[in-house]
Amino acid sequence: MKLGFDFDHREFLTKPGVGKSVVRFARDQVIFSQGDNADSVFFLLDGRIKVVVLSAQGKEAATGLVHSGQFFGDGCLVGDETRCATTIAMRDCVVASISKSLMVETLRTEPDFAAMFIRHLLLRNRGMEEDLIDQLFNSSEKRLARLLLRLSKLDNAGEAQPIAPHISQETLAEMIGTTRSRVSFFMNKFRKLGLISYDRNIEVHPRLSAMLQDHSEIRS
Repeated sequence: MKLGFDFDHREFLTKPGVGKSVVRFARDQVIFSQGDNADSVFFLLDGRIKVVVLSAQGKEAATGLVHSGQFFGDGCLVGDETRCATTIAMRDCVVASISKSLMVETLRTEPDFAAMFIRHLLLRNRGMEEDLIDQLFNSSEKRLARLLLRLSKLDNAGEAQPIAPHISQETLAEMIGTTRSRVSFFMNKFRKLGLISYDRNIEVHPRLSAMLQDHSEIRS
């Protein structure tokens, strides 16, 4: 790896070298498990990953998703010796693995890369704050609407990508803190109101975002 003036973020993240590798994972394959040694940072080049936590009582819950272009497993940079969650490929994924020592050195010597990583941390922190507020103050119906909008990546032009079927209603229920039956009820309600449509993929329509600005729930 060549550091300095010619440093290229994409080359660093996509090309194997000393202290880094690019690994492919099939759907449902575990990238790392809760309790594994934490000695590297990961960057998702392509795919989608589910983050799962197992409680001391043996209860499992999905706590988040990792999308293409995001870092994960970076707790080792703040002293975590073991992984605090399990990450599972939700579809075929391509992942860059960067050793802790190489990541620390690159952050120290490459200001642009450090700025990129800091931006990632700030965006993730903002998302966590929004999730907490959502959990505290919004109904499960609004929490589901917000999650669907995030998963569809609704952009400023109002265009949204279909949500693939690998995200099950069980996963949606875990992520918003409710039951699968409630998710099923709300999904059917959203479909009847023309806010979503689904057969195999879930299509989210822009009007679903209106309920997040409204203090009342959308009524059928």
